[in-house]
Amino acid sequence: MVDRVVAGAAAMVDRAMIAAVRARSGGGRARAERLPAEERLVRLARIRDAYAAAPLDGFFPAPPPIAPTLREVRALADGGRVVDASWPSTSEPYLDAVRERYLAHEPNRVAHARLYLAARPRAAVMLVHGYLGGHWAVEEVAWPIEWMVRRGLDVALTVLPFHGLRALTSGGAPPFPGPDPRVTNEGFRQGIADLRALMGWLRARGAPHVGVMGMSLGGYTSALLATVEELAFSVPLIPLSSVADFARDQGRLGSGPLADAQHRALEEANRVVSPFARPSRVPGDHMLVVGAEADRITPIAQAERLARHFGAPLVRLHGGHLVQLWRRDAFRAVRQLWQRLGLIAG
Repeated sequence: MVDRVVAGAAAMVDRAMIAAVRARSGGGRARAERLPAEERLVRLARIRDAYAAAPLDGFFPAPPPIAPTLREVRALADGGRVVDASWPSTSEPYLDAVRERYLAHEPNRVAHARLYLAARPRAAVMLVHGYLGGHWAVEEVAWPIEWMVRRGLDVALTVLPFHGLRALTSGGAPPFPGPDPRVTNEGFRQGIADLRALMGWLRARGAPHVGVMGMSLGGYTSALLATVEELAFSVPLIPLSSVADFARDQGRLGSGPLADAQHRALEEANRVVSPFARPSRVPGDHMLVVGAEADRITPIAQAERLARHFGAPLVRLHGGHLVQLWRRDAFRAVRQLWQRLGLIAG
């Protein structure tokens, strides 16, 4: 009985958050969602065809090495330090049709990370935030960073395109991910390039192993990165795994046969950045997927789908997307993964 009440309350909070995000983005549906279904299908087919020429193995080119600008934030115990790193995000849009619009917001062309570094390089975890996240004060609460540092890891808080310090100065919802699948595709292309650049710098600095962990949108990004880069581990938490599934579950595609057709078309339009389009480069036993039973933002079916694709363990826990009653159990499972992989001591 108590579990059902708690689950219902967690689901209610998630639904309230969805309503608030819709209100922030102007209320109602995006312009693309107001088009007749037949016209949307035509547009999605054009986007699918525009990306069809992109080789799946070449859509995420390796970024050049970076030399980040480092700014001291504060000291850590035992000679460690917290520093803010920034570097040029050199990723270029694949489609010329969106290039000028995508590159117009200059703050998004600088990548950022907050680094928690021991005096000597150690195995490192890159943390990827969710939708509307990427603000240092919030992320330092959302993640048990001190716990990770004590366990023997260097930590990097990362910032996705058009979030945090890279957000639109005009406010409102970020364009990535958004109603235009082309901008969504280009955002993941840029985000993956930024993570790979940071990973290369951490390795060059001396990190013997680098892995990734992300929540929600960051969970999607963590899974996608596992299909592009060899990682020590990848842990998607309460992950988004399909933009099309999210749109369908939130009622943005309507109902009936045309809704099903739109779902398939949106999957195809985003295929070039789908975690399901490529095999994993990370063994399944080096991964962990965590889903919350009462999640109404990224329902546990999204986590189930990822776990099946990667052959990874799925940890099913109580709670919702925002009411995170699952945190203690989830990070206990993460600690056990790190211990089994020999990344931290027992």
